[in-house]
Amino acid sequence: MRKIIAYFVKYPKAVNILVMFFIVFGISGVLALKSSFFPLIDSKFISINATYPGASPQEVEEGVIYKIEENLKGVTGIVRVTSTSRENSGTILVETDEDFELDAILFEVKNAVDKVPSFPADLEPIVITKIEEQQPTVIFSLSGKNIDLKSLKNISKNIEKDIRNIEGISQISVSGFPEEEIEISITEEDLLRYDLSFDEVLNSVSKTNILATGGNIKTNEEEFLIRASNKNYYSNELQNIIVRSTSDGKKIKLKDIAKIRDKFSETPLSSSVNNDTAIILSVTSTNNEDMMDSAKQINSYIEEFNSINPNLKLTSLKDYSIALRQRTNLLLENGGLGIFLVLIFLSLFLNIRLAFWVAFGLPISFLGMLIFAGEFDITINLMSLFGMIVVIGILVDDGIVIAENIFRHYEEGKTPEQAAVDGTMEVLPAIVSAIITTLIAFSTLLLLAGDVGNFFGEVAMIVILTLIVSLVEALIILPSHLAHSKALRKKDEIKNNVIYRFFKYMRTVNDKGFQLMKWLRDKIYSPTLKFALKYRFLSFSGFIAALYLTISSVFGGIIGVTFFPMIDSDAVTVDLKMPMGTNVKITDSIISVIEKHAIEIGKEYEEKYMKDDERNLIEHIQKNIGKSADNMSMVKGFGDIGGSSTASLEIFLLDSENRPQEIRAPEMANLIRKRTGEIIGVEKFVVDGGANFGGSPVAISLLSDNILELKNAKSELMEKLKSNPKLTDIVSNDPEGIKEIDIKLNDNAYLLGLSYSYVMKQVRSAFFGIEAQRFQRGEDEIRVWVRYDKNSRSLVKRLEEMRILAPSGARIPLNEIASYNIERGEVSINHLDGSREIQVNANLLDPTDSASDIVFSVQNNIIPAIKEKYPSIKVSFEGQYREANKTIESSKVVFPLALFLIFCTIGFIFRTYSQPFLLLLLIPFSLTTVAWGHLLHGFPVNVISLLGIIALIGILVNDGLVLISKFNSNLREGMSFDDSIFNAGRERFRAIFLTSITTIAGLAPIILEKSFQAQLLKPMAISIAYGIGYATFLTLILLPILISFTNSLKVNFTWILKGEKPSKRDVEAPIVEQNRLIK
Repeated sequence: MRKIIAYFVKYPKAVNILVMFFIVFGISGVLALKSSFFPLIDSKFISINATYPGASPQEVEEGVIYKIEENLKGVTGIVRVTSTSRENSGTILVETDEDFELDAILFEVKNAVDKVPSFPADLEPIVITKIEEQQPTVIFSLSGKNIDLKSLKNISKNIEKDIRNIEGISQISVSGFPEEEIEISITEEDLLRYDLSFDEVLNSVSKTNILATGGNIKTNEEEFLIRASNKNYYSNELQNIIVRSTSDGKKIKLKDIAKIRDKFSETPLSSSVNNDTAIILSVTSTNNEDMMDSAKQINSYIEEFNSINPNLKLTSLKDYSIALRQRTNLLLENGGLGIFLVLIFLSLFLNIRLAFWVAFGLPISFLGMLIFAGEFDITINLMSLFGMIVVIGILVDDGIVIAENIFRHYEEGKTPEQAAVDGTMEVLPAIVSAIITTLIAFSTLLLLAGDVGNFFGEVAMIVILTLIVSLVEALIILPSHLAHSKALRKKDEIKNNVIYRFFKYMRTVNDKGFQLMKWLRDKIYSPTLKFALKYRFLSFSGFIAALYLTISSVFGGIIGVTFFPMIDSDAVTVDLKMPMGTNVKITDSIISVIEKHAIEIGKEYEEKYMKDDERNLIEHIQKNIGKSADNMSMVKGFGDIGGSSTASLEIFLLDSENRPQEIRAPEMANLIRKRTGEIIGVEKFVVDGGANFGGSPVAISLLSDNILELKNAKSELMEKLKSNPKLTDIVSNDPEGIKEIDIKLNDNAYLLGLSYSYVMKQVRSAFFGIEAQRFQRGEDEIRVWVRYDKNSRSLVKRLEEMRILAPSGARIPLNEIASYNIERGEVSINHLDGSREIQVNANLLDPTDSASDIVFSVQNNIIPAIKEKYPSIKVSFEGQYREANKTIESSKVVFPLALFLIFCTIGFIFRTYSQPFLLLLLIPFSLTTVAWGHLLHGFPVNVISLLGIIALIGILVNDGLVLISKFNSNLREGMSFDDSIFNAGRERFRAIFLTSITTIAGLAPIILEKSFQAQLLKPMAISIAYGIGYATFLTLILLPILISFTNSLKVNFTWILKGEKPSKRDVEAPIVEQNRLIK
């Protein structure tokens, strides 16, 4: 290695070419990088969707879901299977193991479904797909003055085509309207008048409205294709279909007995924006698409569309690229400020020219990293930019150690070239081992399970790639630059000019900094170290007491602990669910009242915080009927089933960068909840003003095949949770079902040859409808339904009076052959790994409260009593608990392994057992200020904080290695043990102090940032900054104490073993090794 360093020191042009290589290819790498809101994550979910028209949830469960779940039990690579059975459909979500190839599992899942012996006859083909990971890009609406929904829909389809034709955009969804259909509505009176049945009407349509071929005819001259072209696509074209013709020439046409019309389905599904009917268009980006480019092109399209369509308006409701741009700018600004602060401290305490060349290594290392970033699917996103900020301090750390050591060798009288080579080689083992241990520490983030590993793995990847490149910069480029820098030249060699005067001024600044550093070292640190080494037990007790106080404060609740922090949002969402079957007008009126309250609260905030601002706090309000605000869960098939009882609001606020910091979405959500008050009979009323990373803060799944016990346990659990003042929005996925009319056949029905299936087929034809045809009309799949007219389906009396066609041809009123009773049925049936499941969810009223404390309280105080009362109940904690548990469980394996590898690395390089052990012993002590730092900034310690602690380990070990390396060097040079440890601390004081202060300076802007954009990163930044601040004290004071302790143990042990007391110096590993080599 010496020859390589010497070569580049001797030939500086070779180094300059290497620098140019990094610059050119690094810039190319930057230009090739894509942008995304979050890191690109590979999909791990497979969905199985089954449509079973007319089936109840129980029929779907028994006929479809159970059979598929049973067959999936033998498929390897499946983590868990969840399912929902609903009216007419069922959905199964398969979560796969990240270590398995998703496409291979998809193939096995398809095989498993194909092996099911039988499905119900009316079941439509099962659709099995992997759920592609998509990131929302832009949500916009289409509205128009005096334009009906049908016309808006047609225009939106044209817009959808235009957007899809834009290069780089493939995913767009359109919502805000029901499906189109053709309804053939018949009255009971017409069926009786013409003596017709539903089947006759059905057959007349399905057998007449066709497009069919009948072969071909080949003559000697040409060939003819035989075809019947009698396919019609609109209701007015079906009017003249002949239903029946008699021998006397009379014809009964469809228009004689029915009303045929094109219409939207009766399932309520509509949206409005700012009280105008609207169609919602949502564009998402796949892992292969650039979010920023897509958003830019969409916004250009919106602007152009609005300019040429005065009666129509496209309104951008949510542009996620704005938040990404804000986050990017925020991190770039904070990163730039961090680098500036680093430069200031370096210039103050280090020679200005040395500081410049150390800082020069930052862009070179980053550019080198960017050359390879694209190969690891790294994008420009929140996590990757944060990774760059985290690594600044580590990069400066290595540069400071090398630069300071080279300068020290130069001051000893060596030539600049020799000083560069010798200075680098002296600290080479410490630098290499420090970088290796840091790589090991950060690589643990790549191995953590769950979304935490997926998200923060990108931070680790940035750090790892940058540090690998920094090895080249620190060991080759930096020594060469310093060797030929004027920093290693006598002052009289420098000419008198403007630059000279600047550096002369900076030398006066350096002198002040050196004096301060000398004062800190000689007047503060040295006496403190002497005292600590003299009174070891007393000093050590102080560190133990601080750690004990911290642990007590955590367990005593003074320092909060939770799973994940809640992240403020630029939107407030309201989800409303009334009892199934609630009239859509009632649901609409309730959500409209909530909307009115939201507008009032927005005005109040404007008057209080935005008096002189002409802008509106609430930019847009999107009201949805028949749809939940949780769009992503709807995509996966596990959201609310919609219908007349479901409504939602999406309140889009002025973004956080442009509104006063006092206006926070969670507080606004609480005000809306409070202002609305209690809604009588509501099944679900959830107001959310933030994003819960990892899922719901409190999510508890109750599992049992005993339905009665399951429902009773759910009721008791919800009552207990409602009594907790810290919780709100307590809901379950088992709401009260729609009222069902349960028909029971009388004995006389069987005497007439009737059966349940025979009767219910006719009832279903009348009140649900029978599908006569299905065909494609443009982009829409149109279903042709034959059923009673809407008035007939609006009265229970019509069911009683309905005439059932008996096998004999007689028509008998239903109330003469059957009775009925009305009771609530199931809305949906949920399974978790084959067992029936009811999940109860709750939000925190105050986002700063500890979700983990509440969950553990439920786990210890509520669940045992429920399980004792209902023995069949099993409990699974979901949401944030499960996500955090994934990370914690994987860390139980990964973390000890990483510590062992760090131990091995240090032990291998320094050839000792005790020193790496002492370094690792510092880790728990460094957690003291990590915890208090969180309390100071109002954050509970959470899983994100633990990631910061992992990163802290790498930096902490770096500083310890610098001191231990010098301590070993002093011993080899003949110093006594006491002088070696004391002088090692003094000589490495500046390097360790500068490393810590520059790391803290790099992260300080993030920690002090008030905008919600930085909230997810703050816990990690707090852990690193506060931890490294205290770690400086630990390295400079506690580490020498521990080394002194172990030395005493070694001396006494050798004395007992050999009967002769050795000197302190002789039992240390470097001297033992040295003596062995001499012998």
